Amino acid sequence: MTEPLFDARQLRKRYGTTTVVDDLSFTIAPGECLGVIGPNGAGKTTTIRMCLGLTVPDEGSIRALGLEMPRDALAIKAQLGVVSQFDSLDPDFSCAENLLVYGRYFGMKDAQVRARIPELLEFASLAHKADARPAQLSGGMRRRLSLARALVNDPRLLLLDEPTTGLDPQARHLMWERLQLLLQQGKSILLTTHFMDEAERLCSRLLVLDHGRKIAEGTPRDLIARHLEPDVVEAYGNGALALADSPAKSHAARVEVSGETVFFYTQDAAPLLDLLGRHPGLRTLHRPANLEDLFLKLTGRQIREDG
Repeated sequence: MTEPLFDARQLRKRYGTTTVVDDLSFTIAPGECLGVIGPNGAGKTTTIRMCLGLTVPDEGSIRALGLEMPRDALAIKAQLGVVSQFDSLDPDFSCAENLLVYGRYFGMKDAQVRARIPELLEFASLAHKADARPAQLSGGMRRRLSLARALVNDPRLLLLDEPTTGLDPQARHLMWERLQLLLQQGKSILLTTHFMDEAERLCSRLLVLDHGRKIAEGTPRDLIARHLEPDVVEAYGNGALALADSPAKSHAARVEVSGETVFFYTQDAAPLLDLLGRHPGLRTLHRPANLEDLFLKLTGRQIREDG
């Protein structure tokens, strides 16, 4: 059995009387993308910080790349690539200079980094922007430059904290394409995201966190099959809300209301759709259950503030 590239065991982190990460264990295999999803305040960012050695856990252990954190933090970080949630590019340097200066943090010689710059900019679809400064780039270009910068040291493991937040759909899809290429090259990725389609597209395995604890783990498809009915019917429009307590609910295993929409979770949508079709002015959407349904079932529909 192949040894995990990353092995976190029984991590616990408290701030005052609040436990933000509680008995969390997970592994990352070579070539795997592990996704971490959860609502605001679930402990995702604290987990990433512990993985990077920026926050020391109160309990538990982290073994990465055959080394121990925090004892071997510098040696581990030399083999990691990081794309943080917020832009940390140097505004005074061009794209090429950002890569060059970042390489120096790893003790790389300028000639060594310069030799990698054309390949990295090409990978990020930024070869034509080598001399441009970050302020001259679109949001998607800046995120791709951050990814290219994270690859300067040819890391074995990438830690990506919400890497596509704020991007338009085209920019997100291009970022996904680049991340898929890295996985095909054998890189491992730890990814936090609020986008369920991103998690389903990129991640071979998911951790669902809530209140600092792992509440579910598995492949996206397995988690959906384990926790949800296969079909979802959304009803909205005239008279939709009244259906939540009507005979229609007898055709569903579970009924939820969010805003002006009623969600029917069912094993067989046909009789429900037939019944709903008798209501003029009602609009319906029939679709398979997805990761967003899973997320909302496990963590609730209540909006949470940051913190």
